[in-house]
Amino acid sequence: MTSNSSAKSAKQHTRKLSGGGRDDEAGNDGWKPGLGARTAAVKILSAVLDKKTSLDGMLDAENGNPAYRALSLADRALVRAIVNTALRHLPRIEAALSMLLDGPLPQGARSLHHVLVVGATQMIYLDVPDHSAVDLAVEQAHRDPRNRRFVKLVNAVLRRLGREKEEIIQAISSVPVLPEWFFDRLNSVYGGDAAHKMAEAQLIPSVIDVTVKSDPDQWAQRLNGTVMPNGSVRLASFEGSVSALDGFDEGEWWVQDFSASMPVRLMGDLTGKRVADLCAAPGGKTAQLVLAGADVTALDQSGNRLKRLRENLGRLKLKATTIESNMLKYQPDELFDAVLLDAPCSSTGTLRKHPDVCWTKDKNDIAKLATLQEQMLRHAINLVKPGGIVVFSNCSLDPSEGEEMVERVLANNGRLERVPALISDFPGMEAAMNTKGELRTTPDMFGGVDGFYAAMLRVNA
Repeated sequence: MTSNSSAKSAKQHTRKLSGGGRDDEAGNDGWKPGLGARTAAVKILSAVLDKKTSLDGMLDAENGNPAYRALSLADRALVRAIVNTALRHLPRIEAALSMLLDGPLPQGARSLHHVLVVGATQMIYLDVPDHSAVDLAVEQAHRDPRNRRFVKLVNAVLRRLGREKEEIIQAISSVPVLPEWFFDRLNSVYGGDAAHKMAEAQLIPSVIDVTVKSDPDQWAQRLNGTVMPNGSVRLASFEGSVSALDGFDEGEWWVQDFSASMPVRLMGDLTGKRVADLCAAPGGKTAQLVLAGADVTALDQSGNRLKRLRENLGRLKLKATTIESNMLKYQPDELFDAVLLDAPCSSTGTLRKHPDVCWTKDKNDIAKLATLQEQMLRHAINLVKPGGIVVFSNCSLDPSEGEEMVERVLANNGRLERVPALISDFPGMEAAMNTKGELRTTPDMFGGVDGFYAAMLRVNA
């Protein structure tokens, strides 16, 4: 899907939201309808880009950004649309603004930058009338003492954008929609063509995949979905809550990205085996392990996340032993037959769902996480019986958190050997297996999936 089709989808999503709904700040000291939503969008965008704050936390309905929580539900939806769209298209938006400015903004004018980005996002990618976006951006600048002297600039730049929009959209269409550091890394690892495809793939509207307990064909029919090559069911677009769909309350399926379901599928039949899921919450992989016949011990160091895992297993009517523990300190009374380590990572493979990731992390974060993952994998190996297996996985696109790290561990441990996945066991999944029999998905595969890596290792005597 192209960025134009992504923009069309975003515009359709905001068609009913652009009027501002009931702005909780409207009527206060002459506030215009919709101004509160734009003000919140600027604050949240600033927190992501300048303070490297997670977007999910700020959009939390109970503990999120105060300016966001003060808004009506309609205005909250508009804020989400603006911020998510701005982050997905930010390099192109900034390129458009640079075409309209005589020179760089004054040093320290980050707030002004964010006001212009929010205005331009609405005008280029969302179904908000140009005059409304311009008027509210000017009002924002006027009400902020830091930006008041730039009111005329805001007005001139955005009005010119409205006049020259089609030409500008054409001019910025080839700009990669990822931060330069991250796009350069993808380019060096995967090549230019693949890097461009991955960049464009993060503009594909996110889909919902579910893992079903049994009979994917039947559930695809009941849920108006499609069976994917790995047995997941991809839902058609729908409005409303996932929890209202057929089979949810009965625990017949759970939401799990196509790629995230693959590490457990690599492990095959686990009937009667003792298996540890070392970073288990929220529990999708734990549920898969139980369904595969394993006696599962699920660890997580967060009590709140472990509580959520137990609730999810309860809905699914599945049982596992749960332990609150840092896996690096965990020592079982008896070694396991198999271990799954879905390790914490940079999450760069999840940009379709979390467009803030590559703006809140950098090369240093990836290096630190790769070091932690290596420590975790080396400890996980010691939890397995001779002849047992360890599956390592994460949702990073960077091989320093995957292929390179696993290769280093293999080279330094004579007890380990790689167990390659057999393509014959996964028909239709050829594109997702590298030459060494490891899983490697990228966001442009299978109509849009999370980028994921997984390798299976055997621990010999």
